[in-house]
Amino acid sequence: MSALLKGLARIRSAPVLRGTAITQRANITSKPAKDVHGPAETTIGLTLFALAILVPSGWVLANLESYKKKDA
Repeated sequence: MSALLKGLARIRSAPVLRGTAITQRANITSKPAKDVHGPAETTIGLTLFALAILVPSGWVLANLESYKKKDA
């Protein structure tokens, strides 16, 4: 049984032992974007993203007292 555990430990630690042999490369392009987004699309997208985060958290904060009063 211990030989099996040693074999598993060797297999699991193999990527760690390789160290810097695995090189990751970033995908960098020098071309312009395929679809150009205007300022209106950017504004709408950022607004919707902010609302998707702020509205639920605002709802919880506005109703915090009622959440505290609930009995389990």
